[in-house]
Amino acid sequence: MLRRTCLHLATVLACGLLVAGCGRKGEGRVIKLAHGLDQQHSVHKGMVFFAERLAAKSGGTLRAEVYPSGQLGSERECLELVQLGGLGMTKVSASVLEGFAPEFKVFGLPYLFRDDAHKAAVLDGPIGREILAAPQSKFLRGVCYYDAGSRSFYTKKPIRTPDDLRGLKIRVQESPMAFALIRAFGASATPIAFGELYTALQQGVVDGAENNPPTFHLSRHYEVCKFYSLDEHTIVPDVLVIGTHLWNSLTPQQQKWLQEAADESAVHQRNLWVASTTESLDAVAKAGVEIIRPDKAAFRAAVAELHAKAQQDPIVGPLDRRIAETTP
Repeated sequence: MLRRTCLHLATVLACGLLVAGCGRKGEGRVIKLAHGLDQQHSVHKGMVFFAERLAAKSGGTLRAEVYPSGQLGSERECLELVQLGGLGMTKVSASVLEGFAPEFKVFGLPYLFRDDAHKAAVLDGPIGREILAAPQSKFLRGVCYYDAGSRSFYTKKPIRTPDDLRGLKIRVQESPMAFALIRAFGASATPIAFGELYTALQQGVVDGAENNPPTFHLSRHYEVCKFYSLDEHTIVPDVLVIGTHLWNSLTPQQQKWLQEAADESAVHQRNLWVASTTESLDAVAKAGVEIIRPDKAAFRAAVAELHAKAQQDPIVGPLDRRIAETTP
């Protein structure tokens, strides 16, 4: 713990030398954008596209430098640095933002979206924009959503029905909604940093985890878990986040360039995502993973109570109802 704390402090100091995440380079401003994904991930490629479009729109006067693979810290550490103003931007899962704005909890509800068209209508519409703006009191502002696909279980034993999950230890993100979901399936929710998950799976600390196909593939977790059950229980988007310290320091024109570049990168990334999902499933299957396509109706029934409980929440309940009523 002490070593990790010292490392985090060192990261904060290092980022401080980058002039609070938005340094000056020549006559332009350079935004530091850090995240924990592999460079082959479509979300990383989406952020690279964002940087390219931002430079083009601003004539090079406002640029973003992307630091992938946890170079400047873990997902949580980068988010804290953005809050402090020591880093300009980062990418996190919407689940991580639950602790900063309760509105993000709605994305943890199972089987929230009917299909891709419904998901796009919600995320690109008033509801999606409202949720992006929710964490501003915590010095964070969502800029756009990146497609992170659907999350499914990968384990060391086959999961064909919800009962197969009972008694298993499943790694989850630090999200109250994720904890509730795993418990509804009768499994034990175990929060573990993503960078430590491969070893945890290898050593039996957990019996499995849940994530989308590209992440399952690029993380090489398929080397340990040979069963991937496509129950697709949740669709939790990734969120490109900017610190309000930085956002408020930009001129209205710079804010417009940045928002437009982000929106264009989201469209670009979604197109990449479709191809990467197919490629990832093919790759893990060739590596010996059994891909299971279970009856989703049984999984929906097992977690239906979560939607009922959500209706009692003064923030999540109305959002859940509005999302259900949204039409493409």
